[in-house]
Amino acid sequence: MKQQTKTIFWALAAVMLLVLPLGLQLQGNAWVRIADMALLYVLLALGLNIVVGYAGLLDLGYVAFFAIGAYTFGLLNSPQLTDAFPAIAAMYPDGLHMPIWLVLPLAAGVAGVLGVLLGAPTLRLRGDYLAIVTLGFGEIIRVFLNNLDQPVNITNGPKGVSQIDSLSFFGLNLGKNVSFAGFEFASVSLYYYLFLTLVVFSIAISHRLELSRVGRAWMAIREDEIAAKAMGINTRNLKLLAFGMGATFGGVSGALFASFQGFISPESFSLMESVMIVAMVVLGGVGHLPGVILGAVLLSALPEVLRYVAGPLQELTGGRLDASILRQLLIALAMIIVMLLRPRGLWPSPEHGKSLQNMKS
Repeated sequence: MKQQTKTIFWALAAVMLLVLPLGLQLQGNAWVRIADMALLYVLLALGLNIVVGYAGLLDLGYVAFFAIGAYTFGLLNSPQLTDAFPAIAAMYPDGLHMPIWLVLPLAAGVAGVLGVLLGAPTLRLRGDYLAIVTLGFGEIIRVFLNNLDQPVNITNGPKGVSQIDSLSFFGLNLGKNVSFAGFEFASVSLYYYLFLTLVVFSIAISHRLELSRVGRAWMAIREDEIAAKAMGINTRNLKLLAFGMGATFGGVSGALFASFQGFISPESFSLMESVMIVAMVVLGGVGHLPGVILGAVLLSALPEVLRYVAGPLQELTGGRLDASILRQLLIALAMIIVMLLRPRGLWPSPEHGKSLQNMKS
């Protein structure tokens, strides 16, 4: 009976997720865009959860891989490189329009390689020191992209890359509305279904990793690295694997973000973005997939929902408080309250930290 109830629950949840964009479309495409961005942040949080949640490596520069994926897609699907390099323009007279089957693996691969390169010099670092190094790496990538318009204009510097192509496969262009079975699906709704498919696929990968020998080895390193090494676990290779796999998720998310927005700039990949992604993992429950998903959805959607709260509060103060600052204040207040009431996250893993509790008892 319990299994049947669980099956019915998941079936209803699947139906609700499938019809959600159609219902949100009635209120305007802005709400569908919020749902799209929430799914993108779920992808990012799932990737960071491999590094922070499974392996216990505090990474504050995760947004760098997000940026690498976005710029890889943007440069290969926009007029930026053909305008900067006449040789490329001669090779591609119709412009650079690389297929998704090439660009997505390339974005994932480039980000994964950079993840391993980041992990290599930090293998002996832990805790705060590792956080500082990864934070610096994230800022280096952002500054690098911001200044790579001289002497050769590759990234267009702070102006960003524009006119990025929408995703297109099997003759379906996600940048255009599509009518099917009497329903009109807006472009943002088509992206929603693509993001939802990739989120489900990523959840399956993360779940299998968690149950695998590699996942158990990561968790052993997270709980006690010295004991894990004494048991014969190759901590060096497993740490590099965690950095590489987490970065791969970030690269794919960045490519999807670039195609969805149609424009990218270094400002989209600031330190605050990294902090927010880490907060999603910690707020939801480190190492627990349902908690990570819940944290990502809440923290990505909460700022948009609080727009409707910050406006009336601004009017009550006679306009003395800026609505955007008030909105950030409300988000920070909500996070503080959650962390005080639920220090292990909104939906923590029943296994995470169990060894530490046994030691205390």
